[in-house]
This record gives sequence, structure tokens and C-alpha cells, in this order.
Amino acid sequence: MITFKRLKSFWCLLFFLLFILVDAKAEGLQQTVSSKRTRDNFDSSWLFHKGDIAIKRAVKAGGYGGLTDVNVKVETNKVAVIAYTDVDKAATFKPEDWKEVNLPHDWCVEGTFVNDNSIGSSPAVSGYLPGGIGFYRKEFEIPETDKGKKISIEFDGIFRNSTVWVNGQLIGNHQSGYTPSNYNLTDVLRYGNEGKNVILVKVDATEYEGWWYEGAGIYRHVWLTKTDRLHVARFGTYVTTPSISTDKASVSIKTTLKNEYKVAKNFTLVSKIVDNKGVVLDTKTTSRAIEPFSSTEIAQKGAIQKPLLWSPEKPNLYKVLTEVTENGNIIDTYETTFGVRTIEFNRNGFFLNGKLYPVKGTCNHQDFAGIGVALPNKVNWYKLKLLKEVGSNAYRCSHHPPTPELLDMCDSLGLLVLDENRMLSSTEDGLKDLTTMLYRDRNHPSIFMWSMENEEWIQGTVTGTRILETMVETTHKIDPTRPVTAAMNHGRNDNGYSDVLDVVCYNYGDKKLAYVKDHEKYPKRIEFCTETTSFISTRGEYKNDWGKGYVSNLGLWQSGWGPLPGEDWADIVKYPFLGGLFVWTGFDYRGEPTPYQWPCVTSHFGFMDICGFPKDGYYAYKAAWTNEPVVHIFPHWNLPGKEGDSIKVHCYTNCDEVELFLNGKSIGRQKAIPYTKLIWPLIYQPGKLEVRGYKVGKLVTKDIVETTSASSEVVLNSDVNTLKADGCDVAIIKIAIKDAKGRVVPTANNLVKFSIEGPGRIIGTGNGNPSSHEPDKATQRMAFNGYCLVLVQSKKQVGVIKLKASSDILKGDEILIKTKK
Repeated sequence: MITFKRLKSFWCLLFFLLFILVDAKAEGLQQTVSSKRTRDNFDSSWLFHKGDIAIKRAVKAGGYGGLTDVNVKVETNKVAVIAYTDVDKAATFKPEDWKEVNLPHDWCVEGTFVNDNSIGSSPAVSGYLPGGIGFYRKEFEIPETDKGKKISIEFDGIFRNSTVWVNGQLIGNHQSGYTPSNYNLTDVLRYGNEGKNVILVKVDATEYEGWWYEGAGIYRHVWLTKTDRLHVARFGTYVTTPSISTDKASVSIKTTLKNEYKVAKNFTLVSKIVDNKGVVLDTKTTSRAIEPFSSTEIAQKGAIQKPLLWSPEKPNLYKVLTEVTENGNIIDTYETTFGVRTIEFNRNGFFLNGKLYPVKGTCNHQDFAGIGVALPNKVNWYKLKLLKEVGSNAYRCSHHPPTPELLDMCDSLGLLVLDENRMLSSTEDGLKDLTTMLYRDRNHPSIFMWSMENEEWIQGTVTGTRILETMVETTHKIDPTRPVTAAMNHGRNDNGYSDVLDVVCYNYGDKKLAYVKDHEKYPKRIEFCTETTSFISTRGEYKNDWGKGYVSNLGLWQSGWGPLPGEDWADIVKYPFLGGLFVWTGFDYRGEPTPYQWPCVTSHFGFMDICGFPKDGYYAYKAAWTNEPVVHIFPHWNLPGKEGDSIKVHCYTNCDEVELFLNGKSIGRQKAIPYTKLIWPLIYQPGKLEVRGYKVGKLVTKDIVETTSASSEVVLNSDVNTLKADGCDVAIIKIAIKDAKGRVVPTANNLVKFSIEGPGRIIGTGNGNPSSHEPDKATQRMAFNGYCLVLVQSKKQVGVIKLKASSDILKGDEILIKTKK
């Protein structure tokens, strides 16, 4: 007999089964509307507000309102108690208080220099530009069809201490200015006719992380990523080549998948190894099930026949193309670039692909003239290209992880990379920053070593050793394929600090030949030079000037300061077990204006200035690092009032012999000593100074310096004549002040004014003067010792950009640059 109680139980069970069926169909429907992964650039059309805005902490979810949302009162259920939500916690959005910007953006470089030694972590180091607090806001729409996808936002870099709200919800906070932050927005977004979305980012750059110019703002790219809820995890692939021979390279592929559905899923993972032409070389397929709300790592092993090895000379690249399929449908895709190469450090030096490979590197901060730290991709590429041209084969990211695009460029251009963690720390936040760098960057073939820290005060202490060991062990676990080091200027031989490292790196180990003595004293120690030289000079200057903040190119700032440019390389040749070096630095950078402070606002360390114009020391490294015949003489020969005075002429060269002529008369011929500067004393006479370089008795190159006449014209020279009409591409335009015979006037300081027409905009100017207080965001710039620079960025329209340059008493110039889709 069926009782009412049993009947009730039957209907409850039936209802429950129907609920499960409907829910499962809904899950399937959500999946069918999902599509392959998209990663959209989210840089354009932000609004920026400089200065703090009070936002009180909300004690209920979604309780912020105001400018954190679309200018509506906090959304509440009418049945709920209103007491907590009748006042927005954030101020009302007022468009007139904001300006439109595109990212990357550094508001600090837009400021005015202030002679205030309280700015920065110590006096002068931040370049006398204050940081402060700023806000970024953007309204955007998400289509109805994106319901059911996972949607996240990735900030490649915000300096610093950033807080993010979306649609009135507090999403999260990220302290570091050098590691990326990622937020899952899926639940808080509005889809289709639910309404517009608002993202608000507060950036608090009142504190500092380093002792150089660090900028302020969302200074790297932002990405909006949409995936199926079953997808490759963030930084979810790890590709290595465990064994390599001439005939074959084995390829290990580890892929981490995440299932964010509430039901288990059956999937197939397909990994295709392709060459740079897209030809599939091997395919690996794995089918498996994954539990709900879980992740799994899948290991696959493939191979490349007759692999092309990666090196700075031949940067051959491959890719793994990842496909995740369910029921025959591709639901996620992912790309991983990698290279095939071997790296080894031993007591004899550094070996790349089995051959001794001296590293010719430079240390570099991330800023550039006119734009601070907010570098468009093209400017990063331009800087790397200049380093390659001088003969450099390696780049040290001083002293923090770089923007990810820079690593992509080093992979493709061919530059080894020492990737460096910001700070010695085994705290939760410190290890999170370290592991983020490792997971993000470990597939790049250009990276040959990890650096845990630079010149920390607690190097060589018991506490420092314990912290370092934790970081080294963490790094080995995540990436056992690369050695780990720390850049040390003291404490190397104390309390076992060096013993926990794979490679012991020396900053200025040339002092008393510390690295040579330690090589003999510690028979198991493997060494490398992470920082050398620190030669300070101001482009085009040949005497020290305390008032102007200029440093001569002719000699050391003071005795015992360090080697002259190029002399550091002599130790690498003599002691190849050192493996190579990183010169401090490739470029001048904002802040740390050694040896002066105010009025200097940039450093003097680079062998190129902050615009990329070569100093005299540039040619010492070009002579040491390339096979191209080099002779370079200095100073310039515009020396009015010095007639009859004794003058020394200096020369960097890699020739066997060099002969100097003044107005056609030989001053003498000298045999060159490798990596050593030549000097001739002579009596100054205006005219023509010429040096001729000989190899095996044959004339192979020459350099000429002449006394010029007065400035006559402005001449423009762009690195390109075509730009992409994408709103991002940049032309780097050098301006030279020349005389009537077309010779650069080496002392010219004329004011150059710019005007622009067509689909382009001026995004910055510079001139390499370390004491210039002119605004970088301007349509004019003083030349400094003959040169200045202007950066022109394309808009999104096809057309012709016309840039004109004029100076009051000089003949002007103009240049045309086409923009193309």
C-alpha cells in the first residue's frame, strides 16, 4: 500500500533527479557558449586622477558604490536592512576631475623636479620626482555570450601598492611594483543587459622598493583573458629539453589544467611542437578525467629531430601549441615559446651549447628618456637593438623582474638574460614574488641564471644565509634546469652564504682581484661577474663641473674608483673561468646621480645616455666585443681659447696599430694594447683631427673629428619611415644640430621646437643632459652637446605623420612617417 509519506518521498526524489539533470544541462549549455581562449589588450581608454580620494572600507559585500561603480547607489535587495548601505563608501565619479590616458602610463615622469632629499629611499636616488597617489578608472561592457566563461584580468606591473575594485566590489591588493597581479572577475562582472562594468585601481606610490627612479602608475600592459572553465592554468606550461644531441632533442612538456566546473570532466590534451614556420614536428595526446574544482598536471614527452639550437648569434625558437578538447570540441588553446640549448657553469667558465661562451653583458634599469618607466614595446626593442649593435650578448634585469615583453624580445633577438628577484626575503610575500617570477619566466630560453638578490646588507650573515637557502631551494624545486646566484659586493666568504649558491657572483670582484684569489682559495667555487666598471661620465663633456653636474669622459672620477671602459674585459680574457661580466650600465637612468646630487636628476653610469646616444666609453666595448675594426678619438675639437695649449687625445681601438694626424701631419703611430686606451699629447690647433687604424699593416678604418663652424641647421633622423596604425607603435627620432657643412656641432644647445600633423602624437622628449629640468612631456627640447630626441607614437588611423622641427636662428627640418594597418 502506497502511503502519503512514501508518495511525498517519491516526488522529492523525482524533483531532486530533475534538478540534477537540468543543472547538468545548464553546465553543458554554458560550455557550448564558451569558446577558445582570448587574451585582449586592455590598455586603451582609461581615465586617470592624480591625488588621493577617500574610500572608506565597506563592511558589506558590494558596498562601495560611488566611483567604484557606474555612479549608482549601492545595489541592495529591498528586503535587506538598509542601514549599512545608505551612503556610498566612495566619492561620486566626476568626469571633469579625470583625464583620459592609454597604458602603459607613468604619472611621475609628468611631474616637476623638486630639490627635496626626502623623496625616495635615500637622498637623490629617485631623481627628484615625487610619486604620490593616483587612480585609474575604466568603464567597459561584457557581452551576454561570455556568461559561463572564466574572465580574469592581468596587470603586468603597477608601481606600486595597488588596490582594485570592480562594480563596487573590493577585488584585491598587490604590494609589489615589479611582479604581475591577477584577479578572477567572473562573479562580479555584469553581462549583456545587466549593465556596464567599472574597474577602479588605486595606486599608492608614496613608498619605494629600490634606490633608483621607479615611476608611478600602471606602467606595464593590462590583459583581459577569457577561457572555458576547463582551461590551462595561469603560467600553466613548463617546457624543457632534458637531452640534446645533433640528431635529436627530447622535449618534456608539463601542463597544468584547472577545472572550475562543479562536475567532473573528461578531456583530451593535445600538445603540438612546431618550428618557427609553423610546421608540426611532433604531436602528443593524452586523455584523462579531472574532478570538479581541481587541477592536475599532465606530463608528456616529445622530440625534435635535428634540432636548431638557440644562441644569441642564432636565436632559433620553437613553440608548443596546446589544445584542450572535450567531446571533439576545442575549448582552450595556449602557446609556449621555447628554445633548445644547453647551459653549464663549471670551474672553467660558462658554456653554451657545449662551447666556452664569454658573456658580454650590461646591467640595465627599465626607464628611458621622455617616458619614464612606461615603455611601449617598440622602445624596449630599440634599447635591446642598441645593445646588440655594441656587441653585447646578455642583459641583466637590474634589480627586479622585467616586463614580460622584454624577455620575448631577448628570446627572438638573441640576448642571454640574468633574471633578478627584487629582494632577499623568505616571507610569504617575498616567496610569492619569487615564485611568480619563476613560474612566469621559466620557459624563456634566453634566461640562463636566476639571481635571488643584489647587494643586500645582510649578505654574509647567519640570518641572510638561512633566508637565501630557502629561496634557492624554492627556485630549484620550480626550475631545476638553471643555476641560482646572488649578486654580492661583500660577505661572500662569511657564514656559508656562498655555499648555498650554484654560482657565486661578484660585484666589483676586480678590487684587489678578489675573484682570482677566491678561485684559488675555494676549489669548489664557480664564479661569475654580475657587475663591473661603474665608469661615470657625461656625454660630450671633458671636464668635471660640480655646478652643472657633469663628469669628464677623459679619466676616472677619482683614483681607485674602478677600471676605465673596456679594461674590465681584460680580466675575462685573462681569467676565462670568470665566465663573463655585466657592465654597470648600458644606459644612463633616472635617479642615483653619482657622484653629484642636485642639479643632477639622472645617473652617469651608462656607456650610452638615457636617450641611447653613445658616450665615448661605448666604443671601448664595441672594440672589445666585436670583430668590426674600431677607432674612436676624443675629445671633440671645438676648443676656442685653447690654441697653443697642451691637449691629450684619447683613442679606443681594437686595431693592431693606430696613427694620429692633425691637419694632415702625423702626430705619431702607436701599437695598441688590447682593451687599453691610447693617448697622444699634442698642442691644440683648430682643424681636422684624424686617426687611422691598421691590422696586419693594412689600413682598415679611421675616425675624424673636426672643428666645426657655427650651428646652421636642425636635422631629423627617424629609426623607421613606417609605423603600425595600432596606437602603440613608436618612431624614435634623433635630432642633430649641424653646421653648414653637415657636421654635428658638439657643443650645440639650441632650443628645438616640434609640431606634428596627422595620425601621431609626441609622447616624450629627451637630450641626455643629466641636469636638465625641462619637462619630458613637451613639444620642445634643448639640444645637449649637439643632440636631442623625440618619441612619436602612432594613432589608430592610416595616414601620414608630419613632424616638423625648428629653432629660432637655424634652418628647420621635417620628416614624414606613414602609418599602415
